[in-house]
Amino acid sequence: MKGMNEMVRQAQIMQRKMTQVQDELKTREVEATSGGGMVKVVCTCGQEIVSVAIEPSVLESGDVEMLQDLVLTATNDALKKSKDTMEEEMSKLTGGMKIPGLF
Repeated sequence: MKGMNEMVRQAQIMQRKMTQVQDELKTREVEATSGGGMVKVVCTCGQEIVSVAIEPSVLESGDVEMLQDLVLTATNDALKKSKDTMEEEMSKLTGGMKIPGLF
């Protein structure tokens, strides 16, 4: 029974650490750009878009479809970076074990 109690205690400690890391990552920001930096998207590792910046020269071209593509690309890249960062930080805690439902 003593071994089981120790396992439960260790699991509780890991859970607290994971929650702490997740809370910290909710405010960590990552950024992605597209079009050679013409569009920049910043999001948190909590998957929240914080800002979108567009170079004025992109607007001057009048190419709406290109602008939409640039925004979409930068947004998807930023979200992927945020997810990858979250998984990387969680992996440090779990020793690389993939725990279903964790991410």
